[in-house]
Amino acid sequence: MEPSPTYLTRAQEWALAVTIAVVTANAYYIHPIIGEVARAFGIGAAEIGIVPALNQLALALGILLLLPLGDFYSNRRLCLVFVAGQTLCLLGMVLAQDFVLFTAASTVLGFFTIAPYLIPAFASKRVAPERLGQVTAQLTAGVIFGILVARMGAGIIAEYADWHAVYVGALALMAAVTAFLPIAMRSEAAPAKQPQARYGALIASVFTLAAKHPDMRISAAIQGLNFAIFTASWLAMALHLTSPALGYGTDDVGYLAGIAAISIFTTPRLGRWADKVGPRKARLVAAVIQFAGIALFYPFGFNIWALLLPLLIVNMVGPTIDVTGRMTMFTLAPEIRTRLTTSYIVVMFIGGAIGSAAGTAVYDSGGWAGTCALMLVMSACVLALAFHAERRWKALA
Repeated sequence: MEPSPTYLTRAQEWALAVTIAVVTANAYYIHPIIGEVARAFGIGAAEIGIVPALNQLALALGILLLLPLGDFYSNRRLCLVFVAGQTLCLLGMVLAQDFVLFTAASTVLGFFTIAPYLIPAFASKRVAPERLGQVTAQLTAGVIFGILVARMGAGIIAEYADWHAVYVGALALMAAVTAFLPIAMRSEAAPAKQPQARYGALIASVFTLAAKHPDMRISAAIQGLNFAIFTASWLAMALHLTSPALGYGTDDVGYLAGIAAISIFTTPRLGRWADKVGPRKARLVAAVIQFAGIALFYPFGFNIWALLLPLLIVNMVGPTIDVTGRMTMFTLAPEIRTRLTTSYIVVMFIGGAIGSAAGTAVYDSGGWAGTCALMLVMSACVLALAFHAERRWKALA
């Protein structure tokens, strides 16, 4: 009989959250400095857009092809390999003198960005059941913090140094994470013996398991819509605020993005609340509040100060919808959680891609009113699915 893994210490939980923040940030450094990178390589705006696009596509592919390995191999060993791979890719980006090499290194880096999705599954097996929501929320806050620091920090560093210094700093952070991650994840016991499936069968099992777990499919659909709202809102907001009618600058949009910091503090607290009331009930309440917040986007959307209210509401409860969705999977058998997480995250990124395309397209044809209507419809779908999931769970109980 395999020994049970010991619980993580609070220091280890925080170390894993920091690891997730550092690893997640790598994909977002380029957003505020994309113009400087383009000028450094002597290319145009259309060409530089390939860098983040390929990084995100590679990330989705890596999730599909690599994340399922977490149900059959040591999560600790996989995280160490993938984080080390990312560190080498960042070294390649720092040393690259050619745009093609820089892009290739960024793309492979995206493919290896698996640790933020393996670590929550790892931690879910090593925390007391009554603290599952709190710790999952804490790790989710790491993602939010990583995105926030990357977007704001890269712009500041590039302003006072240059864009290259941004990636030198990122490399130093990743080197530190690579060195200390074995300590942060040292509590893992020997992995339980799993039937060794061939790789093709393993990937096929992702779809088989998704078909067998309707609750996961509902959670994935909710988070796909939730992420679509997030991407559509920020892209359309940037277009709206910087339009001639309003005349705000891109720096104002950047400062407004700092409002996401609120979720770093609220998400762990709401996670503890979800532990008490149950993930499905908590998600339903969050969906109701989010719908109310999104309804305020249009009337409050013509003044940057007025926008703070709906943004505060959405940034407080939006991550909670994600946390509670993951919690519904983390109560299932440990040996299938990673593959279910794979399906969940792939659907999430598909939703984000749809939100990106739809949000800008609807804004182009219908302006701010059209995008707000789109977001309200998507939020209504989130609310309806959350209500259905809660009723379905009570019926099965």
